[in-house]
Amino acid sequence: MAGPFRQQTTLEQLNRRSADTAVSALGIVFTELGEDFLRATMPVDQRTRQPYGLLHGGASVVLAETLGSLAANLCLEDPLAGQAVGIQINANHLRGVTEGMVTGTARPIHIGRSTQVWDIRIEDADGRAVCVSRLTLAIRQN
Repeated sequence: MAGPFRQQTTLEQLNRRSADTAVSALGIVFTELGEDFLRATMPVDQRTRQPYGLLHGGASVVLAETLGSLAANLCLEDPLAGQAVGIQINANHLRGVTEGMVTGTARPIHIGRSTQVWDIRIEDADGRAVCVSRLTLAIRQN
């Protein structure tokens, strides 16, 4: 069975598209594009930690929304005809991380004509769940 992505792209193109944005400012790097998932890493450092030294929940949400939004837009048949935009996101922060790298993976739950729903799981370097998130996107027509 073919995956949901309708647009051809490379990791290099995805990372280049994110230059000079919040994505690059937080050190988020796209690392894998599978048949039905998109994966990226984010460092836990001075850019992404809160004042108590833990990975900031907001940084995790930026990673989750970045993955879900980009993946959703790759599912659109004609990127010039519309855009997938986030309308609701939730996140459960499960484990504190103080250093290293976290990895987020976005997988589709629902790909519709007017909405999409994506599940994003963020893990620490040992594969333990740090945050689970669900992103709902509206498909906006140009």
